[in-house]
Amino acid sequence: MTSSNPAAFTSRRVLDRDLATIYGPAQRWVELEDRLELFCAQLRGNPVDESDERAATREYVRRLAAEGLLELMVPAAFGGQHEQVSATAICLARQWLARESGALDTAFVMQGLGSYPVVLAGQPALQRALLPEVAAGTKICAFALTEPGAGSDVSGMQTVAEPEDDGGVRLHGHKTFISNAGIAHSYVVFAREASPSADGKPRFGAFWLAGDAPGLSIDPIKVTAPHPIGTVHFDGVRVGPEHRLGEPGEGLRIALGNLDQFRATVGAAALGITDRALEESIDHLGARVQFGRPLAKQQGLRFAMAELGADHVAAQLMVYRAAAARDRGDATPDQPAMAKLLATELAQRAVDRCIQNFGGRGVVVGEVPERLYREVRALRIYEGTSEIQKLVIARAML
Repeated sequence: MTSSNPAAFTSRRVLDRDLATIYGPAQRWVELEDRLELFCAQLRGNPVDESDERAATREYVRRLAAEGLLELMVPAAFGGQHEQVSATAICLARQWLARESGALDTAFVMQGLGSYPVVLAGQPALQRALLPEVAAGTKICAFALTEPGAGSDVSGMQTVAEPEDDGGVRLHGHKTFISNAGIAHSYVVFAREASPSADGKPRFGAFWLAGDAPGLSIDPIKVTAPHPIGTVHFDGVRVGPEHRLGEPGEGLRIALGNLDQFRATVGAAALGITDRALEESIDHLGARVQFGRPLAKQQGLRFAMAELGADHVAAQLMVYRAAAARDRGDATPDQPAMAKLLATELAQRAVDRCIQNFGGRGVVVGEVPERLYREVRALRIYEGTSEIQKLVIARAML
């Protein structure tokens, strides 16, 4: 099934030809795209009201689970569709879902971002209890790493895990800009261990806790696009030893491993936004007549669109190259960094050009370009700012 839009630079166009040649048989990806295309078409016919962002997230999780798409977030042993969680599959899903709604894309990816640390380092009993419910959409997940004073520098976190005699801990501190804060049933939290390592350096731990744990409270944050997000406070929140992820001091390794799995997929979400921006621009330029002819005939606008089209194909190949390397197990840190940097910066330019193409209509609330403009900006910040990606790339080069 091929897109009817001759100028839409879609993920299908790449995977059916280029990636099938470069990375091997792509039939399972084509089948996944067929499902995603049908799901998105059904969503356009029956959209979710996003005016209540929390209710919208719950509804999106329900629909994603009913379609079986949340099964992409857990290994086959716990009800997933692949033996191991596949970055390529998540990229495909995010590219399609982000075309339709940033809130939908976020509802999808948070099920993985908030549960993959349990896949990486959770104790078997916790994995068996939690992961099938993640796939079924009956547990909504959150990933709590960022703090008011620790964003790009995650080692600066001040949330403390105080040890208890039975091997458990009590958490004291705050996390902020936490997606799904207030609606999550499951939180993965990272904290500074109260006792440093033998050489005096700080150690960090990773912990799982339920969303209704005593001592946990939420302050919602309102951001530009519909998104349930907030600050999470921990006032002596008890975490039993069975809910520690990994060993003491392994928290940063787990956090960075989680981000490595999902960083390229942020680029895929950006590709989806670029897809939609190009689609809206092409349709508008072909229909809007000025100075006696369609805007699509104006050379300056044609050149601007040509540059975006070429950059989009290049960014798309970078994203799926990084995802394939991750799935093979031979990824290097610069690959997802390049993919995220190129794709997210491109998406910002593509949406800005879309608004410019629409003129005054582009900034009218309710128009697609205006929605895309609100949704695209955060992609260049979360899971590593563009500046952090440049540091990673430069480190690999130099």
